[in-house]
Amino acid sequence: MRYVAIGDSFSEGMGDERADGIPRGWADLVAAALGATDPQWRYANLAIRGRLLEPIVTTQLDAALAMSPPPTLISLNGGGNDMMRRGADLSHLVRLIEGAVERCEAAGVRLMVLSGADPSDHLPLGRVLRRRAEQLTEAVRELTARHGVLFVDCFGDAELRRAGYWSADRLHLNAAGHRRVAGLVLATLGVPGAEHRLDDTAAAARGLVVQARYYRQHVLPWVLRRVRGRSSGDGRVAKYPAWTSVS
Repeated sequence: MRYVAIGDSFSEGMGDERADGIPRGWADLVAAALGATDPQWRYANLAIRGRLLEPIVTTQLDAALAMSPPPTLISLNGGGNDMMRRGADLSHLVRLIEGAVERCEAAGVRLMVLSGADPSDHLPLGRVLRRRAEQLTEAVRELTARHGVLFVDCFGDAELRRAGYWSADRLHLNAAGHRRVAGLVLATLGVPGAEHRLDDTAAAARGLVVQARYYRQHVLPWVLRRVRGRSSGDGRVAKYPAWTSVS
């Protein structure tokens, strides 16, 4: 089996950094679990933070399908960065995903599509983001059912909305969140007993000082990047652009 993850920060693993600073994330955890009993198993991760959906289903998917030997499984997640921009065209995003589905079908490669986890309870203007994400998730659910493609509904997982699964920026999952997603993916792939659930029920602090620090450290830099037309992924490359094994 040869598995490639394509997408943005969600698939790159941002928020679950190892000691060397390289993101781990749910896709690495899935790769390690699937490859635990097969020394010939291989993995690549072409996801890069900040990427919009179009370059994911063109540049990244092109690279994935061109790998030698070709992949047997590709996971796709994207659209979150598009939905955070004004005037997001959800119908266009659905068409882009359907194009990726059709390309994988033509290549004989199994595709698995994931909806992103729902951060809207913790974000400014979260209700707007949730409304858009709900519409996209339902459209993708219908699309994947029609094509017989695997679909992992992270957005609909109520457990993942708890603050304990999110990193300090409230936009990216932390290590516990990525572990939770890995369990959802493995369950979809037929691997039993991988569910992860936090025991901690403590609520996250939301005092004025905490909120002010959050806006200064995370919201303001994001706004400045948007104003300047920059992305957190500018200049970054994929962490595993070639076949590798993950322990």
